[in-house]
Order: sequence, then C-alpha cells, then structure tokens
Amino acid sequence: MIPGPGEFLETTDYHCAGEPFRILDVGPMEGRTAGDRREWAMANLDELRRFLVNEPRGHADMYGGFVVPPDDPDGDLGIVFFHKDGFSTACGHGTIAIVTWAIDMGLVAADGDTVEVVVDVPSGRLPTVAGLDGGRVASVRFQNVPAYVGATGMEISTTFGMVPVDISFGGAFYASVDLDQMDLSATTGGLDDLISLGRQIRTALDNSPAVVHAPDDRLSGLYGTIFHETIGDDPLHQRNVTIFADGQVDRSPCGSGTSARLALLYQAGLIGVDDTFLNEGIAGGVFEGRIAAASDAEVVTTIEGSAHMHAMSNFSLDPDDPIGLGFQLR
Repeated sequence: MIPGPGEFLETTDYHCAGEPFRILDVGPMEGRTAGDRREWAMANLDELRRFLVNEPRGHADMYGGFVVPPDDPDGDLGIVFFHKDGFSTACGHGTIAIVTWAIDMGLVAADGDTVEVVVDVPSGRLPTVAGLDGGRVASVRFQNVPAYVGATGMEISTTFGMVPVDISFGGAFYASVDLDQMDLSATTGGLDDLISLGRQIRTALDNSPAVVHAPDDRLSGLYGTIFHETIGDDPLHQRNVTIFADGQVDRSPCGSGTSARLALLYQAGLIGVDDTFLNEGIAGGVFEGRIAAASDAEVVTTIEGSAHMHAMSNFSLDPDDPIGLGFQLR
C-alpha cells in the first residue's frame, strides 16, 4: 500500500471549519460494513495510516478517511476514518467533507438545489443533504446515529482539581466539561492546559461503565473530551475545544461531539426539538445542530456545516529516507 520508488499515492485534502480531512481510495477492504472494514484497516493499514498522518506529510492533528463501498445498495459510499492515533468510529467534519468531495468529483450527480447522499460510517448509516449554490456545495447537513446520555455529575480527580464531567454518545463517547465553572477558556491561549486535562480525563474514564456501548463493543471507550463555554443564549451558542485520542485538537466544533452535546442539552432542558444550537470551534467555524426527534432514551440530531478543498497531493516514500514513515513531535 505504501508507494515504493517511482510510485505515488494521490490524496485530496479538504478542511471543515479548519479541521483537516485527507481523502483517498486504496482499494478493496475485507468486510461487509464500514465497521467491519475499520477492523480490517486496523489490522492491515496501520503503516499506511502512519505514512499519511505523520510529519512531514501530515502533523499531530491530521485527520482523514479511506473511501469504501456502502454497506448495501441503498447507500452511496462509505468511509473509514483515521487520525494520528488510530481509526475512529465517527467523524462529523469528515462526513461533511466526504459528501462535498463526492459531489465535487462527480461521483454523486448534482441536480437541483439539494442532493441527498447516504454515507455509511463505522458507527452507522448517515443520511445527508448537500445544499448547492451555483453548482457548488455550500453546506452539508447529516442526520447522525441516535445520541444519548451515559452519565452526569461524575467527579474526576485531576491536577486541576476535581472536575465535574458528563458523558454522552454521538457516534462515539465524549466527556463534557463546562468551562463556565472553571478558570479556563476554549481559546488558543489555554490549549496546553486543555490538552493536559483532556488526557487525564480520558485516562480516568476510558474503562468506565459509562462508556460501554452494549450493542456493539467496538464503539466503546472514551473518544474525547469537549471543553465548552456559553457565549450566547438566543439561540444557544457555545464555543468548544474537543481534545480527542491522545491529545489531538479538533479545530472544528466536532460533528459527532455536537450530537453528544445536544443529548446533554436536551436532558438538561436547555434546548428543545427543532431549536437551533450554534456550536463554534476554536478556529471560528460554526456547526448548526438541531434535535429532529427525541424520546426518553435518546435524541436524533442533525448537524450542518461546510467543507472546502485546499490541496491535491501525490505522496511517495524514498526507500533511502531515514525518517521512513515519519514522526510526531507531540
């Protein structure tokens, strides 16, 4: 899979609200579903993942996805997500990017003002709607897998003191920390502290019963910590920094994390069905989230944002290059 002498691997790079997403198709993977193919990629494509995300081709906060077939004929395409530390089960910004890419590349026909695209990801099937403006993709809205609350009011001992944490699921499990109650802010000036705190919370909660996904244990484990603060009330407007994997910083508002936040906000009575939730990332981009339907156990959410292509690259590996698959500085 890794290109040898005279060979090149072609990728297309998008960003969604500032968060990168590297897209490529590396051919068939074993498995019937995107979840199965993720398992196969974990066992067989880890060196390729490292090649694509490590410096000098990538960086510590790189993200991307391998294009795969849909789970069945009712889907349009599938995606297996990857990042610095492995292969994730969900990625909202990547879903927005892959739909934009599929239309931009002509893989999905664009006719009219909207285009429906069905995307299969490891956490499930995501119906999406792309809004077009003059033939270009101006926005993508996806309906996520059901989101639900795992636990509230947990207290985690950290070097910053006892930190109250809530747990919710939006395709992956997230811990939510309210910065309105702390001497920290979801801005670039506080990133080092947030990375440190996020790592501590993930270590403390990764084996907690609150992050067990009983129907499919492949979705278990704490994926990230969302540090959020409220900056507006009508509509509800929050800013967040999501620290995921091993200290990776999401530049976007985090799509699956926005779904997880909506589950908590609904349970707390801070938002209702069809209310607008504006979730802002550290780079300034905003996702618009809504609850489309709700029950006592879960909520169905939609997340809307936009993605933009910024690079097409051909990567190769010189067999005499001493750094090989690359390196990470943090």
